[in-house]
Parts: sequence; C-alpha cells; structure tokens
Amino acid sequence: MEQSPIQDTVNQQRIDALRELKAKMKLGGGEARLQSQREKGKMTVWERLEYLFDDNTFVEVGGFVELRNEHFGLGKNKIPGDGVVTGFGRIKGKLVYIAAQDFGVLGGSLGEMHGKKVANIMDLAVQNKAPMITLNDSGGARIQEGIGALCGYGDIFYRNTKASGVIPQISVIMGPCAGGAVYSPGITDFVAMVRGTSNMFITGPDVIKTVTGEEVSKDDLGGPDVHMERSGVAAYIGNDDEETLSWVVKLLSYLPSSNEEHAPVLPVPAQGIRQGQKSLADIVPSNANKAYNMLEVIDCMVDPYSFFELQPNFAANIIIGFARIDGISTGIIANNPKHLAGCLDVNASDKAARFVRFCDAFNIPLLTLVDVPGFLPGVDQEYAGIIRHGAKLLYAYSEATVPKLTVTLRKAYGGAYICMCSKHLGSDMNLAWPGAEIAVMGPKGAANVIFRKQIMAAEDSAAEAEKCQQEYTDKFANPRLAASLGYIDDVVEPDETPTIIRRYLWSLSDKQAPRPKRKHGNIPL
Repeated sequence: MEQSPIQDTVNQQRIDALRELKAKMKLGGGEARLQSQREKGKMTVWERLEYLFDDNTFVEVGGFVELRNEHFGLGKNKIPGDGVVTGFGRIKGKLVYIAAQDFGVLGGSLGEMHGKKVANIMDLAVQNKAPMITLNDSGGARIQEGIGALCGYGDIFYRNTKASGVIPQISVIMGPCAGGAVYSPGITDFVAMVRGTSNMFITGPDVIKTVTGEEVSKDDLGGPDVHMERSGVAAYIGNDDEETLSWVVKLLSYLPSSNEEHAPVLPVPAQGIRQGQKSLADIVPSNANKAYNMLEVIDCMVDPYSFFELQPNFAANIIIGFARIDGISTGIIANNPKHLAGCLDVNASDKAARFVRFCDAFNIPLLTLVDVPGFLPGVDQEYAGIIRHGAKLLYAYSEATVPKLTVTLRKAYGGAYICMCSKHLGSDMNLAWPGAEIAVMGPKGAANVIFRKQIMAAEDSAAEAEKCQQEYTDKFANPRLAASLGYIDDVVEPDETPTIIRRYLWSLSDKQAPRPKRKHGNIPL
C-alpha cells in the first residue's frame, strides 16, 4: 500500500527533527565552549575525529547516552553523549575503534554512563580484533556521581588489561588527565601528548602543596617534557593536536590490527645506498671508546627513511622504534654510545623490555644492534634496583618467540652481553663485525685482574700492561672465540650486514616456537 501524504509529511518531520537533534548533539556543551577550546589552541572533539579518520568512514556509537541520575544538580547538564564520543572508522583503510572525550561537556569528566560508553567500545574493539585509541581531555572523575565514576574507571582499567597483547592500545593526552584517569593510559601500549595543552599526574599541584608543602606548576609536575624525559610515560610529544594525531596515524602503519595478524608488510622500496649515505665501516670508529651516531647505523640497516623512533628523550642510552626491512615492520633495539657510553641502566632496561614484549605480543620481528660496555655502575643504580630492572630485559628477550636477530658492532661485555639478545636467550641469528669484543669485561680491566702480579713485577709496568691487554684481546676479546663455540653464527663485514639481515628475516618468516603451557610467567616487575 502507498503511504498517504499525511504519513509522508509526518515521516519527513521526524527525519528533520532527528537531523536537527544530531546537529545540536555535535555542539556538545554549546558553541561558546567549542570556541573556548579553540582559543586554548585545541581542536574540538569532532574536529579531532574528522582529522584522524578517513573521509566519511567514522560511525558514532552511543551518541544518545546521557546521565542516568541527576546527582547534585547535574540535571541541567544532561547532554546526549555524556562528555565522550565513541565509535569506529577507518584510518588509512584500517578499522580502528575510538573513545574521544569532550571537554566542553562537564569538562570531559567521567561518570557512570560515560564510563559505560568507553567500556562498550573497548569490548567491540577486542571482539572485532581492531586497535583502540583513546583521546583524553578530561577534568577527571565526576565527583558528583561518587562511586559511579569510580566504577566507570574500574571497568575501563579491567578492559585495558584484558585487551593488552590482544589489540594495540594508544592513548593520546590532549588536555588534562589527572587522578584515576592516568591509569588507563599507563596500561596502554603507547602514550602521546601535546605540548602546551596536556598534562598527567595522580595528584595535582594544590593537593601536593596541602599535603607536602611543595609548590609546583602543572607543567613541572606532569607536563609533556616531564613524561618524555623523566618518567618515560610518553612515547611522543606533538607541538599541536594535528601533529600529534598525524603521529598516531603513522604509528598505526607499523602495527597489525591484533595479535592474530603478522607484522604489516608494505611494498619493498628500491634497494641500494641512498645518496650521501655513509658506509657502515666509516660510521663506527674502530676505537671502542669513541662515540658515534647509532641512528646513522640504523638508517643503513633498514628501508630508506622508515625508522620511527619512540621515547627518544627518555633513557637515551638505548634506542627503540619501528622500521621496515624489505617492507616488513620490525622492532629495533640499539645501544647508543653517545649517551652513557651505551650502558644499560634502570630506565634503559625498562624501556627496552616493554618494547620487546610489545613486539612479541604482536608478531613483530626484533633486530638488536649491540655496542654495550656493561651495566651502569654506581650506588644510585644499585639502590634503584638495577638487578630487578635488568632482569626485566633478560626476561623479555627470553620470553619472546618472534624472529630475533642480533648484530654486535663493537663490544658486548659481561651481563649486558647476555641481556642484549644473545644466543643464550634464544636469538635466532647472531652476527658480529670483525672488530667486535665479546668478553666478560674490556681488555684493560681483564688484564689488570688476570696479569696483575706479572704487571707489578715488570720493570716497565705500563709496557707490560699494554702487552697483556693485547694478549687478552687476541685470545678473548674478539668474535672468533664466540663463533668457534657457536654463540656467533657468522663474522661479517659491516657493509654486508644489511643484506644478510634481510636474508635471515626472510628465512624466519614462518618461525614456530612453542612454549610450556602455563597461566603466565612472573616477570620481575
């Protein structure tokens, strides 16, 4: 039966009313609050979503959800969406789920229904094996809702934990993030921040002043530079919202959608040395005490311009990041001789261990470039628990079952040699350059221990010490002994290394490494 003109009119009126309502819903707390957001140098929540997702692919979920109870006069702020936009869409063609807080609605504060919306979209992300992004811009827990707000946070933390190692989780701090709100980003895999507008802390400056008497600004307490350089919470700082969101898009290109996929593979670029690129043999000095730029070495090892460094200003004595080798997304870990001589310390061990575990969880092969004199000595390091933190790196490499490739460039001494993905921790391929020194300690220290009496008895102790050091170097501090015992698979020329790495990576593409059945191990946290 055909509809009557009256029915057609009624239906059109309903559609028009719905469109008007949805347009109003996108304004959140109103035009004045949207303008206030822009005046702070921040994008609005819908501007962020439009920037992040491919055109016309974002679908909102739960847009009509609002406050269930009118706690302490909140009824006048009963706005659909309840301060968070949740949904899914495509980013460079990849399905991604998102929860984006709207500071214009009750300061983006988290209450009962706000929390339920976020938990629901996280469940959908896990069920559909797709990455989860959270854009944090919130005043924290909605105090008026009491236990409802705490329940919301608890539900989110629980889902963060269950999703860990199943789907990639990325947190972008685009405004305030305080109190309980910081623990969700703390559980996720990567945290990005925006300079000038974002901060993170458990207790704010006012509370600290009241309790301890200390006076500190928000930036000095939990600004982006603090979390990049000192705490290690942030993987990246953008200068504005656009730059930070662009970083997220690039990060996603290196990641599989879930733990059930292999590492992403992009078309292989044209091979050959890039214009102006140095030879590896020229980059790394033969003198083991001279510093050099490890980033130049990495650039020579991977596909052109593909290295994507993480946490560059935290524990700079070790470098981590993603790159592509023959188009295959690969995790890179490298000692950095320009900082603390490349020693391992508490922070470097934590930084590398967590990255190794992420790559292993998501089937991303690992390439480790070794030039390490040992663990950083000192009372402070011992008191800070270098034993426990160094053990995390040992544990992470030992537990990892992805392809593991290791190249010793110049030196690998003592326990640090073992820690940096040695054959003893299950590495699949271990190469060394001809001048690599692999031993318990450096020749000078070893000679002073082994030949101490001989050196003291000599007429010219300095000359005797030099002779003994050379003897130790010839016998032990070189890759030949390690290779003769099978702990080094091959000694190779520096400039041959990139080609050999590519061949090994290809040969390990179908690696299977079953482990004993267990609930989980007990990593030394």
